[in-house]
Amino acid sequence: QVQLVESGGGLVQAGGSLRLSCAASGRYFSSAVMGWFRQAPGKEREFAAAISRGGGMTYYADSVKGRFTISRDNAKNTVYLQMNSLEPEDTAVYYCAADYGGSYNRMSPDYWGQGTQVTVSS
Repeated sequence: QVQLVESGGGLVQAGGSLRLSCAASGRYFSSAVMGWFRQAPGKEREFAAAISRGGGMTYYADSVKGRFTISRDNAKNTVYLQMNSLEPEDTAVYYCAADYGGSYNRMSPDYWGQGTQVTVSS
């Protein structure tokens, strides 16, 4: 079993920045592709960003490319999402996800965190 705990969400004005963190426990962290998904009110959950097991490869949704950066620290069992130039359309619950069998460019998560709310005001 894997536990994923997100933190760092909050309220920010448009154009601002936030950094999300996701701490993992329970299974060998560096064996997992890690990613971030988000779900806006009334919409389905969608992919945002993913990072390979070693951290050398990343993959982004077009909607966040150039503004968001995913990174990981395998020594700390933590994955991060740096979000810059935030827009009201980025308002959503952000979920951390772990995939032990897939690829960074085609995630099929095995485990999910509980989510953290990000609200961007205009």
